[in-house]
Amino acid sequence: MSIVPDTSVVLGHRFATEVPEIALRWQAEAAPDPRLLVLNESLAAELGMDPTWLRSPDGICLLVGSRLPADAEPVAQGYAGHQFGGWVPRLGDGRALLLGELVDTAGRLRDLHLKGSGRTPFARGGDGLAAVGPMLREYLISEAMHALGIPTTRSLSVVATGRTVQRETVLDGAVLARVASSHLRVGSFQYVAAAGESDVLRRLADHAISRHYPSAAEADNPYLALLDSVVAAQAELIAQWMLVGFIHGVMNTDNMTISGETIDYGPCAFMDAFDPRTVFSSIDSWGRYAYGNQPSVAAWNLARFAEALLGLIDDDQEHAVAQATASLQQFPQLYAAAYLAGMRRKLGLSDDVEDAAAQALCEELVELLEHQPVDYTSFFRRLAGGAVEEPFEAWAARWRSLGPDVEAMQRVNPLYIPRNHLVEEALTAASSGDMELFDRLLRVVSSPYDDRPGFERYAEPAPEDFGSCFQTFCGT
Repeated sequence: MSIVPDTSVVLGHRFATEVPEIALRWQAEAAPDPRLLVLNESLAAELGMDPTWLRSPDGICLLVGSRLPADAEPVAQGYAGHQFGGWVPRLGDGRALLLGELVDTAGRLRDLHLKGSGRTPFARGGDGLAAVGPMLREYLISEAMHALGIPTTRSLSVVATGRTVQRETVLDGAVLARVASSHLRVGSFQYVAAAGESDVLRRLADHAISRHYPSAAEADNPYLALLDSVVAAQAELIAQWMLVGFIHGVMNTDNMTISGETIDYGPCAFMDAFDPRTVFSSIDSWGRYAYGNQPSVAAWNLARFAEALLGLIDDDQEHAVAQATASLQQFPQLYAAAYLAGMRRKLGLSDDVEDAAAQALCEELVELLEHQPVDYTSFFRRLAGGAVEEPFEAWAARWRSLGPDVEAMQRVNPLYIPRNHLVEEALTAASSGDMELFDRLLRVVSSPYDDRPGFERYAEPAPEDFGSCFQTFCGT
């Protein structure tokens, strides 16, 4: 690693300093021939970084981790996790590095993190690399989620490395630079708790409280307040996923953040026709992480987080379990409230409509959607425009009687999402060196609510023969 000259980029190392036991100093592998594929200029400006400089040779070297500011201390983060329900005591950043923390123009602390930057001691036999296609997928989907207003890690850049990656075939390698309020995961706490390191666990929890939930520090029981806060954040996040038909695909505990941001876009996708059983991940053969299972899986993951915190919540194990259980029992109600509030907005229902009436209307709609082959995303836009399929006419009459605000519906129901057939089309072209389709799709999903002439195909469902065979892959 060399030092970046003449730049105002400052990378702090608060995580590495406060919790060094799970921060392994490491360096990115050199990229033989780095070439910038896409740069998020608006995010760069938000971070106080000069987009023009980032496009320079020195800037590109920063984005692959080979030239960093003098004070930077890049680390691979250690964590454990339950993967598809099975306990794995040592995972960690096998192909990723936390370059450090930036203070953005709003004064917020943000992580700058690389994915695909080479093997670390956490790699467990993997090559530590990433291919162009999966890194562009994460860039595209994460930026679409941001445009939809859903908490998420952000993508700053994708740089082709000039190195090949061996998967089923030989692919071009790439590094993704992404930004998050932190990369602390449920698995981070599991890793430390499983080792029995109570002092490290307390420092990790204090670090999480300070970064994400500072008011918890003033509570009578700060660590119970931390659990309460994460439960609430995840209830809100999962409700937002469900409202837009997003399927994460690999909701392991190491992929659930403490901040409540969506992270690790591997085998993820947006649902076409509404079906709670929808699975796109090639590795989820049992449907554990199907669309309809996401709330219950989130609750299960949060229970694992609570288990890791028990020793901090109370010295008396029985009391700790009782308090943690009470905290976890808030999740179903918080999720249901967030989901109903979101459905009210999607249906344009005013505050004058009683919750009981809105609840009944929403439940009937979900049942109808499950049994009718209609596109989930376009259904709500068509409804606002007065177009209703025959099986929904009786339901729609009751909906209209509640005086919905159809203009408000247009502002919260996306016209454009990263539809799977369009994503695959764009990634296939980009992997062959043609970025035009990717750039166009990115522009479309970055303004998901605004109807624009000439973009009609981006609002259309996939061809009938596409969805039956579509799968996504984790990229490793």
